[in-house]
Amino acid sequence: MDFSLTDDQRLIRDTVRNFMETELRPLVRENDREARFPEAQVRKLGEMGFCGMLVPEQWGGSGADTVSYAIMLEEVARVCAATAVTLSVTNSVVAVPLYRHGTEAQRLKYLPRLARGEILGAFCLTEPAAGSDAAGIQSRAERRGDEYLLTGTKTWVTNAGHAGLYLVFAKTDPQAGARGVSAFLVEPTFPGFRISRYEDKMGLRASHSAEVVLQDCRVPAENRLGEEGQGLKIALEALDGGRVGIAAQAVGIAQGALEAAVAYAKQRRAFGRPIAEFQAIQWMLADMQTEIEAARALTYYAAWLRDSGAGKHGPAASRAKLYAGEMVNRVVYRAVQIHGSQGYSRESDVERMYRDARVLSIYEGTSEIQRLVIARDLLGLR
Repeated sequence: MDFSLTDDQRLIRDTVRNFMETELRPLVRENDREARFPEAQVRKLGEMGFCGMLVPEQWGGSGADTVSYAIMLEEVARVCAATAVTLSVTNSVVAVPLYRHGTEAQRLKYLPRLARGEILGAFCLTEPAAGSDAAGIQSRAERRGDEYLLTGTKTWVTNAGHAGLYLVFAKTDPQAGARGVSAFLVEPTFPGFRISRYEDKMGLRASHSAEVVLQDCRVPAENRLGEEGQGLKIALEALDGGRVGIAAQAVGIAQGALEAAVAYAKQRRAFGRPIAEFQAIQWMLADMQTEIEAARALTYYAAWLRDSGAGKHGPAASRAKLYAGEMVNRVVYRAVQIHGSQGYSRESDVERMYRDARVLSIYEGTSEIQRLVIARDLLGLR
């Protein structure tokens, strides 16, 4: 069993780390405060190949393995979690399903631009009354000759306003329940598409989330992804892959928080000596590092399974996402505690990490949903 990184994986790690430290770290605090999307930096990451890591080279991507992808997201999230979720969405839940289920014409039209970061992708499944219950979406798609008319409202759409391609799920057969959902590739210039409002979020403020309204949005029939009725299958498959990315984000945030806590513990003095010499602080740091390593192992294993096909990838991704998403909240809690009152200040990085981490046990499948996936697999239930 070989746990070492390949030369390519180490190069990816070092390249991303250098970019994040030099290009984004100086901007992170202000971007968070102003809810400013780092457009120029995301564009550069795309030019470096990090917006299409899982897309084969023939379609303009890097053709990287999923472990390399997880390493990239971890390094981005270590400095800026908001940028990590931007990259995760466009890679995992837009470019990958497009590659796997798209026609030759769809791939040719959109994949190279997504892979190069010329456009970003957005994933439109959640609705005001449908979150964990994805089959309960109310958006409708009615076939009219050579096009579909889409009507409905999508919420919490990451990358909205910056994306050039929206993967939208709507019911073509409302009576068929989960089997009546279809997927569509929607451009923001299509008639009937509009962004109605942006969310004012607790964390990940430099990653924009919005409500998208479709009012008889005219989508060419050639932009349906897969066959009618395959939409929910496409969505759930995409989320399985996306959960590896979310786990990697969690590991990255936690690693950044640990490094900040270690540095602060070494320089902060109390009772005449650095607080790092106190057992209470040492035990917190030890627990933080141990939990991070456990989450990283689960994440890399799920990524390896996805590539190797050696076992069920979905439950492994759920285990990684569940543990990492809850782990990061424990780790950043301790990081704030170690910083004391300084950790409660908006001038500290761990305060931002504390807010950023909270959503990781919610989006792309809550912890409760992950437990259902894991338990059903364990019990052999469908």
